[in-house]
Amino acid sequence: TLTIALSDGGRPDNVGRGYVLRRILRRAVRFIEKLGGKPGDFGSLVPVVVESLGDFFPELNKNPNLVIEIINEEESQFLKTLSRGKRLIEKAIEKLQDGSKILPGEIAWKLYDTYGFPIDLTRLMAEEHGLAVDMEKFEQSKAASQALSQAKLSQLDGSVELDVHSLNELKDELKIPLTNDQPKYNYNPISDDKDSVYHFENCSGKVLAIRKSNSFVKESIGSDLIGLIMDQTNFYAEAGGQEYDTGYFLREFDGNEIEFKVVQVKCYAGYIVHIGFLTNESMQIKIDDVFRMEIDTERRKLIMNNHTGTHVLNFALRTVLNEIDQKGSLVAPDRLRFDFTNKAAMTMAELKQVESIARDMIIRNQPVYAKESSLSQAKLVKGLRAVFDETYPDPVRIVSIGVPVEQLLQDPSSTAGMTTSVEFCGGTHLKRTGHIGDFVLTSEESISKGIRRIVCLTGPEATRSMNRLLQLDNEFSELRVIFEANQNRTNLEHKAMIKRILDLQQKISSSEISCWKKDEIRSSLNGLKKQLDNYEKTLKASQAVEVINEAKKFATENRDARFLIAALNAGSNAKALDSALKAVKTINAQMAALFFSVDEENNKILCLSSVPKEIVDKGLLANEWINNIVETINGKGGGRPESAQATGTKIDSLQKAIEMSKEFAKLKLS
Repeated sequence: TLTIALSDGGRPDNVGRGYVLRRILRRAVRFIEKLGGKPGDFGSLVPVVVESLGDFFPELNKNPNLVIEIINEEESQFLKTLSRGKRLIEKAIEKLQDGSKILPGEIAWKLYDTYGFPIDLTRLMAEEHGLAVDMEKFEQSKAASQALSQAKLSQLDGSVELDVHSLNELKDELKIPLTNDQPKYNYNPISDDKDSVYHFENCSGKVLAIRKSNSFVKESIGSDLIGLIMDQTNFYAEAGGQEYDTGYFLREFDGNEIEFKVVQVKCYAGYIVHIGFLTNESMQIKIDDVFRMEIDTERRKLIMNNHTGTHVLNFALRTVLNEIDQKGSLVAPDRLRFDFTNKAAMTMAELKQVESIARDMIIRNQPVYAKESSLSQAKLVKGLRAVFDETYPDPVRIVSIGVPVEQLLQDPSSTAGMTTSVEFCGGTHLKRTGHIGDFVLTSEESISKGIRRIVCLTGPEATRSMNRLLQLDNEFSELRVIFEANQNRTNLEHKAMIKRILDLQQKISSSEISCWKKDEIRSSLNGLKKQLDNYEKTLKASQAVEVINEAKKFATENRDARFLIAALNAGSNAKALDSALKAVKTINAQMAALFFSVDEENNKILCLSSVPKEIVDKGLLANEWINNIVETINGKGGGRPESAQATGTKIDSLQKAIEMSKEFAKLKLS
């Protein structure tokens, strides 16, 4: 299953179908480990699958080595936590009261949240010990953990932040060196293939300072919000539009594992502050404690997708619009946002071209180079992009796509930097553009005078967007086929078609898909709806002519009558009935008239009346005439003595209503 799914482009992930693959893979790793297998044994089975099924599934022969690499990397990552998770289960079992057959749900949640154990794997391991997992408590622990993280984030009130005084205290009194954050760049893809996964190296760091309640302390007990400054870190601190890393600090102490959850990371003048909390009230953290620092690699990889995607977008925009200046950006796990100068909104053709250029750069799978240089030398590179008014460090880091930074620095006046993306950037990037995956430009809008904002999706989010677009495109194609195949619709079919168009328009408006494609489908849908509207107008106009002619005929045949009552074929077209009443006046201005019409498809009966003033003076009032039959047609209505109308739902009462109207008029005019 894994070999076929991975060969078809599936990838282990934390959500959706990717998480199904991860669950299968981690359960398999557990079985291999239990059978005494060694790391790599599981991946070595891939060639066996290819040999036995390759003739039936040709995709298996395409790149089996990549499948092996993905399985081995996932196995390697999970094995790091598998042994610790097993120890946690064993300790939990030891603490169970005699006769208890339930593994606490909070233990299952910790295995899931901290160690990456899918819940079905935890249940399987519990069953091996004759235990069941308390799933109700698992869900409660999950909700409590998420609420706690949100609560801690809401407590970010400055109590762990550093100001000029605390920075001086760190530097001059405590003699704390600046944080070495170079380990944040210690990662690599397992291959150059565009579908490659990444391996992130863990890092060990020593606690140099603890910030708590606006003071530096030597230790902290419990789950209060604190800030840790380490000697080194692999966590990225929020900067340059890129969001911070999250994750855990872990250490063994007296047979127990101390867990510090990192919810935010900030940089103050070279000091990296890891903001978070101990996950248990009884845990303690103190100066000189050494922790294993584990970032949330899934989150980091998604952020890297979007950061490299931002550079690709910047280049594509410059290619299409020539001169633009970056005014800001946001690089988050789920999207990228880019603000830039432009006098007017971009056209859909321009946005399509930008998306096409970006995708082409991704498809070419170009290497991404990064290197530090003196600021003065870096500024000489022709084509290098920088944020206007931004202050850059010296030395400064240069990120270039497709062209080695050394080459640019050796010949800064060459045009090489004009044909690709070259920027000052200290963020974490992919090693190749192909690793971005899919790319979708979802919106372009104004945020202030002369400043535009573009939002894009990359990686799994972009793939989901493209799948959604495919689904919507198929719905539109199906709708268009039905539309063109049936031009002679009944009124109900006509209304059903309009509803389908409006429903699809709503789906498209609420979906994050390529904005130019969204505009294209919308325009096509508007075209279909316009045809329907025009058809409806033509139908109503034709219907009105027929109704008017019929009314004139009745009026002519009864020219000397004081009143006229008839059922006309106007459906629910009130305007047609009104025109019919006016037509009667052209035949006999002194004639009162009451017309009925039935719309069987919508189960609706309509009636309008018009009474000249001379007839009103003789006792027949239009509103009384109408009110006389409102109850009979199960409707409601009203109006003035000269004109009134009503609608009802009891369409089988038409003949009775006509007879009642005749009797009422005769009575009033007798």
